[in-house]
Amino acid sequence: MKWITHHAPMLKRTKNFFKTTLLGGIIVILPTIILVFAFKWLFGMVGNGIKPLTDLVVNNIALPDRYDELIATLIVLSVIVLGCFFVGLFVRTRLGKYIYSGFEGTVLSKAPGYKMVKETVNQFLGKKESPFSSVALVRIFENDTKVTAFITDRHDDGTITVFVPTGPNPTSGFIYHLDSKYVHPVDVSVEDAMRSVISCGAGSEKLIKGLQSLRGGLRKSTMPPGAS
Repeated sequence: MKWITHHAPMLKRTKNFFKTTLLGGIIVILPTIILVFAFKWLFGMVGNGIKPLTDLVVNNIALPDRYDELIATLIVLSVIVLGCFFVGLFVRTRLGKYIYSGFEGTVLSKAPGYKMVKETVNQFLGKKESPFSSVALVRIFENDTKVTAFITDRHDDGTITVFVPTGPNPTSGFIYHLDSKYVHPVDVSVEDAMRSVISCGAGSEKLIKGLQSLRGGLRKSTMPPGAS
């Protein structure tokens, strides 16, 4: 009984470590799985739709039968790539943007899973950074008090959404929507920041140094030419 009481904090930290590591793995893997299944569904739908065309091409090409499936696959992939290209080309026009905006607002946005798939594709293409991909020190009280946070979303009006975990259990916390001037991204890995949270602030040196480096870079960029 004494052994359990003595080692309870260590056991709790170990449990939290495995929990946060598992959560981090899910955040990385889940978008990839969604994208793979979405592409598989699109490939099957296009393949069934142009099956008469692929059969015609395969039957008229004098190649060994073992290449039939490969040729059909290449045709389907070519149709998907060309289709995406021409749709993207159309959406770049004013009319295309208008039609897409209306169609997305009235139909696509109501489809189950559409928003998740769209965000996954944007993250995969690098148009949107994935949640928990960057660390920041934020001033949630708009004063000199700073807390460790993870940037989870950025908005067109300059607002940044952050998740502030509680220590030593980072799976719970608070969500804040802050003006960008109160959010100070630091060049610190998510793993280092998580370790700091789990250990209730111990090992926060990298976070503080990251903020100091950020301030030093900002001061240099605002100095007039020739100043030292």
